[in-house]
Amino acid sequence: MKRDLLHLDINSQIGSCMPLGAMRIGTIIHNIEVNPGQGGKLVRAAGTSAKILKEPTATYCIIRLPSGAEKRVDSKCRATVGVVSNPSHGTRKLRKAGQSRWLGRRPVVRGVAMNPIDHPHGGGEGRSKSSGSFGRVSQTPWGKPTKCGYKTASPKLRK
Repeated sequence: MKRDLLHLDINSQIGSCMPLGAMRIGTIIHNIEVNPGQGGKLVRAAGTSAKILKEPTATYCIIRLPSGAEKRVDSKCRATVGVVSNPSHGTRKLRKAGQSRWLGRRPVVRGVAMNPIDHPHGGGEGRSKSSGSFGRVSQTPWGKPTKCGYKTASPKLRK
């Protein structure tokens, strides 16, 4: 039995941490570094995993993240083979509102239910959608547009 374990390929061992350049195409990985030696930053949430898409070259490796985005990462960056445990973490039902508060989540209050001092959508008589001028755009409490608002990603990443 021990002899068999010695001859197994290190790439197939779940939990092995190694540079992306040493892994094969299709390897399922998690806890990925963005810069070499910085420590794992990507794919660390419960039940998540990423996949190596292209053969790691001398400099870069392409991986598919859980969001579906493909990211180019330095081949010297390290990652752990396998999937993060506890995949049912997100499907857990909270029994009461207090349980949500124990997790540090505050209640969500709609802007139209607030006063004008508290939110740009606030105020008006009864159920008022327009809040002053007719057909006002959706805004954050600080007045920035939300739905078709500002593009935050850099132009290089949007291509």
